Amino acid sequence: MAAPLARLVLLLALGRPLISGAQATEGAAAAPHRRFEYKYSFKGPHLVQADGTVPFWVHTGNAIPSADQIRITTSLKSQKGSVWTKTKSMFEYWEVEVTFRVTGRGRIGADGLAVWFTEEQGLEGPVFGAADKWNGVGIFFDSFDNDAKKNNPGVIVVGNNGKLLYDHQNDGSTQALASCQRDFRNKPYPVRVKITYYQKILTVLINNGFTPDKEDYEFCAKVEDMVLPSQGYFGISAATGGLADDHDVLSFLTFQLTEPGKEAPTPDAEIPQKDKEKYQEEFEHFQQELDKKKEEFQKEHPDVQGQPGKLFELFFTADDVFETVSDRELRQIFEGQNRIHLEIKQLNRQLDMILDEQRKYVSAVTEEIAKRGAGFPGQQGQVSQQEIEAVVKTQEEVIRQVKEIRSSVTDALRSISGGQHAGSAGAYETTQHFNDIKEHLHVVKRDIEHLVQRNMPSNEKQKCPELPPFPSCLSTVHFFIFVAVQTVLFIGANKKQQPKSSFDDLFRLCIHNSSLYAQKILHFCKRGKF
Repeated sequence: MAAPLARLVLLLALGRPLISGAQATEGAAAAPHRRFEYKYSFKGPHLVQADGTVPFWVHTGNAIPSADQIRITTSLKSQKGSVWTKTKSMFEYWEVEVTFRVTGRGRIGADGLAVWFTEEQGLEGPVFGAADKWNGVGIFFDSFDNDAKKNNPGVIVVGNNGKLLYDHQNDGSTQALASCQRDFRNKPYPVRVKITYYQKILTVLINNGFTPDKEDYEFCAKVEDMVLPSQGYFGISAATGGLADDHDVLSFLTFQLTEPGKEAPTPDAEIPQKDKEKYQEEFEHFQQELDKKKEEFQKEHPDVQGQPGKLFELFFTADDVFETVSDRELRQIFEGQNRIHLEIKQLNRQLDMILDEQRKYVSAVTEEIAKRGAGFPGQQGQVSQQEIEAVVKTQEEVIRQVKEIRSSVTDALRSISGGQHAGSAGAYETTQHFNDIKEHLHVVKRDIEHLVQRNMPSNEKQKCPELPPFPSCLSTVHFFIFVAVQTVLFIGANKKQQPKSSFDDLFRLCIHNSSLYAQKILHFCKRGKF
């Protein structure tokens, strides 16, 4: 176990600098200018005004704004609520960061929460508390499994051109442009979602709420070539059914994205003078209220003025300052689990990047091999490489068998010298071996003729190739006559124990000539003479 883990860590250490550098270069080259848009955002504290409204936003249904969050729906059955911007956005590309909590007593919740960007406000309706047939995009955080496929809770991206009815029974799976399965209910920390629409690409990143790290996002979904209205409303809605959850939105932050090279609009250019005066008046009023409350507090607690210790004791008890042993152990366990979770996520990211790089390398090598293969197509009438290799293998087999024949002939001659009546049998076996050589040569010739007929056009008359001039050697008739005479002489001289070197030399010469014949045929096949 330790050895594979060590190799994995080494692989990650070696692969990380190159990949990270490449990605950093690419990201820096395409990073857009990012500007906060306060008119399309809200965040606590002091989220609502004195009259219960949220600045620049309108809430409908069962939504309840408070000082630090907006409860879209309470944990009651059949609730619906939504919050929408009052004005349309005037920028093409954008990014929103939404922080929310979905909590409930049951193991299963319903129905879910949705983040919207639509051409018109969908104040009320059947789709997670908003209107159906929207023109834009909705990112749905669906808690309840309507289709019984056990793929909920999940995140689903659904686009619409204003004519599509949402498929509730199948949880929008038939209409989803992208999706991922994530559990966002009853998390120890708020769940964070980052939705980016830039250069017609919609990307959804999610922080599951396991760690307090606000930037601990992981990839969820991506939709390319997505066309959205150039102007639209941002919104967030939620609904409950037979089961119920609390759907609380802590913040909704919107950023305008401007492509590199384009001039970003200045903040003062879009704020009218009347609004500036209004905001300045509200700020002065808030400052006066704060000073007034400070004076009232000092009058009610004159004994704590100038004594921070007493002020601290007034608002905090010993239980708030010191933790118990069980609380400390739980905190340490939770922190250890968070560190393990972060390490595993880091390993997963590195493995994903290494796999992506390997896929790119394999794809590049495959394309290069395909290009090289296409650049050298086979010509008409030439022998293919596979057929040449087949001929070579056949020749190697012939040479091997010739060597075996030579070995058997030598053994036969040795057996002849061992007895008086073995002469005729030895002559017969020797003749039989040479007949085998001739037969193998005919097999090679027949294979080559078949190869030529298969590669030549059908309308051309087949002709045998002109063989190159052979080295000086005996003809076939003289060869067999010489072999017969030599055999008789050898048998006759057996009693005198004369050396048999002449026969071995003759045999080597014939084997050499057979090899030359095979090499000439292979040479002409490779040059495409047939």
